Amino acid sequence: MLQRRKSAIHTPIHILVNPGLATSWLILEINSMDFRFSDEHKMILEYGNSLAKTYDRKYWTQCAERRAFPQEMYQQTAADGFVGTMVPEAYGGAGLGMFEMTLFVEGLSNNGIPLLTYVIGSVMCMGPIGDYGTEEQKQRYLPDACAGKTRFCFAITEADAGTNTMNAKTFASKTKDGRYKLNGNKTFITDWGESDYAIVVSRTTSLADAGKKTEGFTLFIVDTKAKGIECQPIPTSVLVPEMQYQVFFDDVDLGPEDVLGEVDKGFNILFECLNPERIIVSAIGTGLGRFAMSKAVEYASERTVFKGPIGAYQALQHPLAKAKTEIEMASLMSLKAAWLFDEGESCAAEANMAKYAAAEASIHAVDASLQCFGGNGFTKEYGIYDIYPLVRLFKTAPLNNEMVLNYIGEHVMGLPRSY
Repeated sequence: MLQRRKSAIHTPIHILVNPGLATSWLILEINSMDFRFSDEHKMILEYGNSLAKTYDRKYWTQCAERRAFPQEMYQQTAADGFVGTMVPEAYGGAGLGMFEMTLFVEGLSNNGIPLLTYVIGSVMCMGPIGDYGTEEQKQRYLPDACAGKTRFCFAITEADAGTNTMNAKTFASKTKDGRYKLNGNKTFITDWGESDYAIVVSRTTSLADAGKKTEGFTLFIVDTKAKGIECQPIPTSVLVPEMQYQVFFDDVDLGPEDVLGEVDKGFNILFECLNPERIIVSAIGTGLGRFAMSKAVEYASERTVFKGPIGAYQALQHPLAKAKTEIEMASLMSLKAAWLFDEGESCAAEANMAKYAAAEASIHAVDASLQCFGGNGFTKEYGIYDIYPLVRLFKTAPLNNEMVLNYIGEHVMGLPRSY
């Protein structure tokens, strides 16, 4: 069972900084950085190696091809304490943080067995309920979710709004008795049909009436089987066990007890969900990149066509080495973003950079691996091409790389807004 780790002790270092032409000096206090993992961190990262002995890539692929959720594997990770990694111990979780969750997901992906459910359920839903939920909500939802008895999904995307969440039209109108009626629709909602509950992003004040465009959003915890909800699967070409859904809300009855956080002030919590989403997606990308390259290295070290193994050819070796470098740099940025999140610091820049870097690096890693396998890379037997659609998806979702670069350009570099 996963247990809470002791807080690391950081020794402050004082550095004198000359601020340009100013005559005064600034004294900055920074924490020393130790890149060595603790024994527990190593255990978390290597957990995927042991899990894969029972639930390997073949098992995962068979589930994905049937669009069947890998329940046995999920239950095992729940029993071992990982589904509730970020949930307080009082509610059945491990009481750990984003850093540990990132290591866990990356370790699974290193073995080719990623689950998007950990992104949307464990990170985007269970974590915020533990942080912002009422005591009643925590008691009601978290113990069963940590035990794997119930699952959560997250509903934000709308067909007409797309990347522009401010234009979301799903609306929860307040009734005379103080309850709410939820109407609207969502699209590309991962795992809705198989989940028990969802966090739904809705407006409770229209964009026209809101003081700022980020105001007027409320997050609701919704029973996915509630009256007035219909969902339709969206067939996709990406090989994953989880399904995508379009969801319709027709006067769905909700009460104050279903509000996560405060009415009209859900946008702050929303970003507490979206930055972690990008961090964990980065961990999946870097892990899958490593998995593809490990298969390529093994194959290229044994495959002989002319004088020796093809892995000795620089035309194959250099793209793999370059991809390996990109993967490890992306992984470091993911871990930095996760560490900042756990420290309560702003991690938006690092989370976006990690997502961008991992998406690009994982595509390069799979492409370089495919080239090593030649025609064999496109066969079901070797399964290398099967990895490509998922890592390519990360260039588009959960946020496309163009919008990520827009964010970095404007908010990190200070360039004029481009949209």
